[in-house]
Amino acid sequence: MTISTDQLLDALRWRYATKKFDPARKIPAATWEALEESLVLTPSSFGLQPWKFIVVQNPGLRANLASESWGQPQVTEASHYLVITARTDLTTTDIDSWIARMAAVQDASPESLAMLKGMIEGFAQAMSHEGRHAWNIRQTYIVLGQLMASAALLGIDACPMEGISPAGYDQLLGLEGSGYATAVACALGYRAADDKYAQIPKARFDRAHVISHV
Repeated sequence: MTISTDQLLDALRWRYATKKFDPARKIPAATWEALEESLVLTPSSFGLQPWKFIVVQNPGLRANLASESWGQPQVTEASHYLVITARTDLTTTDIDSWIARMAAVQDASPESLAMLKGMIEGFAQAMSHEGRHAWNIRQTYIVLGQLMASAALLGIDACPMEGISPAGYDQLLGLEGSGYATAVACALGYRAADDKYAQIPKARFDRAHVISHV
């Protein structure tokens, strides 16, 4: 299944980091379900998926999160608010769990995946604990990119949220000691009619500035 190049580029040119959402417009359940599935389908290194996603719909909790987000209104005004968390480590248990899942889905034995398991373990052990956490955080930005592109193709506005206090989020969401920590967030919904940023031309360097062919 494909879409045209025009459809793809039109969607990407249409999207922008929405600053003001229409709080009265909610994403339909079927559309949100598709966006959640896009999260599940996001690629990751070795397929490990070192993340968990928290969909925050509780109004009181979102108000508290806004106070840990420099008061940005997107947190409370958007239809849906997603917090993307990263594993704070990459342990043998994590790797074993993924190998078992892969074996079950692919109708294979865990033993047949021993070489892959060893490769992942070697990769993880070569890093410090802090290095593994940082690597997991970098993986979450693959999620963020896929989510925003998927949303644009479905006509859903989004705003990536890095102006947040991860530690404050962790406390509010009960993540301390869970093995996961806040990496980034994303507000999703529909732009307000008077969001001035929707009318500002998208500023990007031209291709020659950012792309080279060798």
